[in-house]
Amino acid sequence: MSTEESQDDSPEEEEDLQYFVRIGGADLDGTKTVERSLSELDGIGTRTARLVAEKANVDKNATFGLLDEGDIDAVVDIAENLEDHVPSWMTNRQNDFYSGETTHLVGTDVNEKRRHDINRMKVIESYKGVRHKRGQKVRGQRTKSTGRSEGTIGVNVEEIREEMAEDEAAGDEE
Repeated sequence: MSTEESQDDSPEEEEDLQYFVRIGGADLDGTKTVERSLSELDGIGTRTARLVAEKANVDKNATFGLLDEGDIDAVVDIAENLEDHVPSWMTNRQNDFYSGETTHLVGTDVNEKRRHDINRMKVIESYKGVRHKRGQKVRGQRTKSTGRSEGTIGVNVEEIREEMAEDEAAGDEE
C-alpha cells in the first residue's frame, strides 16, 4: 500500500517542481537541494548557502524546486541582499573602491566586477596590472619552471637533423 501511495505522489510532485529558479541573473537547478543549488551560484559557497537557508527558515536539504513560492521568494531575496543579513566580514566586496560601500555580489556581477578591477589595475599600471597585461603569474607563484606558454621546452632533435641534412645537401651541390 505504501508503494502505491508513493507512485501516486510522484506525478503530483513533478507537476509542482520548478526546474529552474532565477537568482542574480543565473538559473539554479530546482531538482537539487537548497544548499547544493545555491552553492553552484557564483559568490555563494556552501557555508553561505547554509546561512541563506537558515535565515529564510527553509530546510537546507529540501528540494529547491518543490518549495512554496513564498519560501523561494524569501531565499531569492536573502541571496540577492545578503549584505543586510550577514556580518560585514562575510561579504565578498568590502569597502568598494568607488562607492566605499560593503556589498555581496552574486551571479554574473562577480565576474563583471572582477574584469572591471583587473582593467583598472592595467590602466593605472600597478604591479599586478602589469603582470596581467603581460599574461604572467600575478600572485607570486614561481615562474622559473612552470607557466610557460611558448612551445616546446628543450631540444627539438628533428629540426636539428633536418637542418643538418639541408646543410649537407647544400655542401654536396657546391
